[in-house]
Order: sequence, then C-alpha cells, then structure tokens
Amino acid sequence: MRKLGWVAAVTLALLGTTANAKTMVIYAGRVITDAAKPAQGPSTITVTDDRITAIAPGRVEAPPGAEIVDLGDKTLLPGLIDLHVHLTGDPGGDFRNEAVDPDEWGVVVGAKNAALTLRAGFTTVREAGSAQYTAYALRRGTTEGFIEGPRIIAAGPSLSIIGGHGDVTGFREDVHDVLDQGYTCTGALECAEKVRKASRAGADVIKITATGGVLSQQARGLEGHFTSAELQSIADTAHSLGLKVMAHAHGAGGIAASAAAGIDSIEHGTFADDAALKVMKAKGTYLVPTLMAFEGIRERLGKGIYTPTVEDKVRMTLNDVGKAVSRARALGVPVAFGTDAGVFEHGRNGQEFALLVKYGLTPAEALASATTVAAKLLAMENEIGRIAPGMSADMIAVAGDPLSDVRALETVDWVMVRGRIAG
Repeated sequence: MRKLGWVAAVTLALLGTTANAKTMVIYAGRVITDAAKPAQGPSTITVTDDRITAIAPGRVEAPPGAEIVDLGDKTLLPGLIDLHVHLTGDPGGDFRNEAVDPDEWGVVVGAKNAALTLRAGFTTVREAGSAQYTAYALRRGTTEGFIEGPRIIAAGPSLSIIGGHGDVTGFREDVHDVLDQGYTCTGALECAEKVRKASRAGADVIKITATGGVLSQQARGLEGHFTSAELQSIADTAHSLGLKVMAHAHGAGGIAASAAAGIDSIEHGTFADDAALKVMKAKGTYLVPTLMAFEGIRERLGKGIYTPTVEDKVRMTLNDVGKAVSRARALGVPVAFGTDAGVFEHGRNGQEFALLVKYGLTPAEALASATTVAAKLLAMENEIGRIAPGMSADMIAVAGDPLSDVRALETVDWVMVRGRIAG
C-alpha cells in the first residue's frame, strides 16, 4: 500500500506539472526548419514552456487554453546566432574611457544592447570579451528573464600577451597597473594558469588575442603574439576543462599557429591565405569573419574618432576584407556567423548576411552559418539552430524568403527566445 501511495503521488505530481505547462500555438505562412532544407508551406508549431513540441503542416486546431500567435504569411525560422559580439560597448568611444567608466556602466550599456540584439533576431550570442563580470551579469539577467536579451555564451576578459591587443595599452605604466585585469600571460605555464582563472571566474569560452588588433593602441602590426607553446597550452588547458577557445587573429602566421595548436575558431581571419586555411581545414577550425566590423570602421575612418595608430592599421586591412571568406569556402573551411557588434551599432547584426553572400556564400549557406553551423561550433546543435521537437523555442519571423534574399533577415518582425516573446 505504501508503494502504491508513492506511485499515485508521483503520478499526480506529473499530471499537475503537465496541467500547469504553458502551451503556445504558432501559425506561419512558411517555415524554414533547417537552413539546409527547403522551406515548408503553411505550418503549425506548438511550444510548451520553453520547448518546441510539435510541427505540423497546415493550420492545426489549438488545444483548449493555448495561447495563439498568428504570423500570417511570414516566414518562421530558427533564432539567429552571432558568435562575436561586445554587448558592453558601443562604437566610437574614446579608448581613455577605460580609465574613467566603472565596470557597472558596462552592464547598463549591455542591457540596452542585449535588447537591441534580440529584437534584431539574434537569440544566442557569444560575448567575445568584456570586463571581469559584466557579461556574466548580463548572462544571468537574460537567463532569468530580468532583462530582455539573447542567450549569452560569455568569455569575460581576453587572454593577451603583455602589451598586446586585449591588454590595456596607451596609458602610463602606473595606470596600466591599476587597470590590469590579470589576464596577460607569458610562457606556457602562466597561460595555463590564466585559462584556469577564467574558467573559475565563470567563462563559457576562452577568448584570446592571438595577433595584433586593429582598434587597440598597440602599434606593432597584426601578426602573431603568442608562441606556439603558449597557444598549445591554452588550447589543451581549455579543452581539459570542457571549454572551447576563440582566437582573435588577423595575420596569416598567427592564424596558422592558432589552428595548429587546436584553437577552435579564428575570429576575423583577415589575411588568411591558402596555407593557413589548409591548416584550419585539417584541424577542423572554424572561420568567424566579422565583416560588419570593417563596415563600422570604414564609416568612422578619417573623422577624428580613431587615433593615428588605429587609422594606420585600419588602412592595412580594408583591401583584404572578405577575401578569406571566399578562400575558406573554396577549401571547405566551415564559415560561422559573427559580426563584432560593438565596433558598429548593435542591432545591425543582420547586415552581415549580405556581406557573406557578396564574398561567395549562397543565401542558404549564409543562413546556416548563423544557425546550424554556429550551433555546432558552440556544441549546442541539439539545443539551438533548428526548429524541431525538443529544441529550445528560439524562433524569429520575417517577411519574404531568406533562402532567396538574405536581406530579408535585416528586418525581423517577431522574436521568441526560450519560449518567451520579445517586445
């Protein structure tokens, strides 16, 4: 009798859970469940709490009590993924603000930008470098629904060589000491220590600056910074902790060395040549080209926004932007979507799609780069990137057909993340 009573109690509890579940029925004129598949016609998608539970052709009658969303003739597709954003910053800021603004201000700016990013259709982002805890606070805020925004995969501060891109540069040494967040490293042992420190602090991914960068005050070009031994230590330590590594890298030598060490993705990859891309192909390294970053930079060039040091580096890059995408596609290197939002205005992320197509991807490949390909790089392909039963209810709706015209993704009319409708 005692056993039967326990079974009855569990059954009643499960029934109660089902009864209290929130069900939503969504009608759409066209559905893209997977970027690699043709669009389906009018369909009904059922969402229970934060999960997609059913997809059916036509207009299926909603169960009693379900909330109904009728999207008319719009196209429903998976929520988009941007693998390279900086939510806590806006474009054009003076580098000296780093010595003025408190970290808390980054959370305020980030809350604003998280909402803009979500409403642009990006339901998951990888935050690619921020002050120590700002991105982690935003991550918690969007997860718990306190602020409107996407799912955030957060890196926290980047690992850098001393005085390299990602380190504090452009100030007196005593100011550097005050602003230093403790993530520079020299030698394989210290680099392993800093990866472990980032992991302990709460990083979901390790971000490193493997080469010089365009927007920092470091003026020694765009080639490799870390030694091969340091890169290997970073990759091995991160992977032993279950973390992937993303490497800011412009110069071909730094790209090849990073890929050879097992770094998971190359961010920017501006000067990637065939030799570097062949290493990436052999190691399964992804390219995240961030073409919109250079659009944002180009728009501000010559207007007194950047220092002469930065403007010189900008001019080194502009003639080569996009070429690596064409080469990567030809060699079979996976291209995943990332924009470097924060270098340009947040909310314009969707303009990256047209640039990817300009440099050789088909519309379907461009969409895949921001859905299935990006999800695979995050090791979240069973959670996001497709519309299928069991997947997170991350979906967007647009007018038109993105598989024929990717500019349809520049204006998003409806967004759902984790089963919650934005706006």
